[in-house]
Amino acid sequence: MTSVAVAATDGMLHFELALACEVFGPAPDAVRGPWYDVSVCGTRAVRVGRFVLEPDRGLDGLARARTVIVPALADVDVDPPADLVEAVRAAHEAGARVVSLCTGAFVLAAAGLLDGLRATTHWAHTDQLATRYPRITVDPDVLYIDNGSVLTSAGKAAAMDLCLHLVRLDHGPAVANVVARRLVVPPHRAGGQAQFVTTPVPDRDGHPLSALLPWVMRRLDQPLTVEDLALQANMSSRHLARHFHAVTGTTPLQWLLAQRIRRAQELLENTDDGIDTIAAAAGMGTATTLRRHFQRTVGVPPDTYRRTFRAVTS
Repeated sequence: MTSVAVAATDGMLHFELALACEVFGPAPDAVRGPWYDVSVCGTRAVRVGRFVLEPDRGLDGLARARTVIVPALADVDVDPPADLVEAVRAAHEAGARVVSLCTGAFVLAAAGLLDGLRATTHWAHTDQLATRYPRITVDPDVLYIDNGSVLTSAGKAAAMDLCLHLVRLDHGPAVANVVARRLVVPPHRAGGQAQFVTTPVPDRDGHPLSALLPWVMRRLDQPLTVEDLALQANMSSRHLARHFHAVTGTTPLQWLLAQRIRRAQELLENTDDGIDTIAAAAGMGTATTLRRHFQRTVGVPPDTYRRTFRAVTS
């Protein structure tokens, strides 16, 4: 069996910890050979969210595992426990494949395992990771990054994607698909796929954009320009740009493109419409334009995106 050690310490999030135990724990019926031998490693009984967890063995068990999983930390403003950092570093030095889920990347960073590498974490904490550990190239726009012996993922669902990626590497795509079907999740989302960060909108009446943004959302199929938005908002294009940057952190054109891509995603997920029809409905004009912007923004072509999400319900 392939040994998988899941690190456990106070202040971890139960979702990612339980997710790792679920993916690597029970062997699917399709597996006719060795599966994973999963253990939870910690120094004592730990509080994980609302739950108290009794580890199987101490943190020294990490160094005896082939794969070490470091789940998410609830508070990244606090330095991770020194004994956990040292145990993860020792496991890597002993040859383990070390994997962080979501903000578990801060543990790997503290251990020095990400220095000089690309890494990711939940989009809400990528700036903090990059600022605290400047030797890491932090990529906020991907689901997970595989550096061989060190792997990192974004938050929640992306942690599942990375765990399934490991199953795919170890047992092949057919077995990974069986696991995904059992868990009712997409069998494969490429690591380079975007994290799908929702663009914020103003949440109070009276804001200059409160009426404009819903107006735009009802007209995404139309060839709107920044000048059209400024005219509807009764302000200059420059004034509009200032409001957009203050609220969304981006430009009116970039925000509009993000909404068109999101509309295309919804149609790909929920309809059988052809790419030309979806391109028109999302205001992209042609299938060629949609494919170009979709690939650049999401990281995969529209057809691949549709197959991935349709696989969940098949």
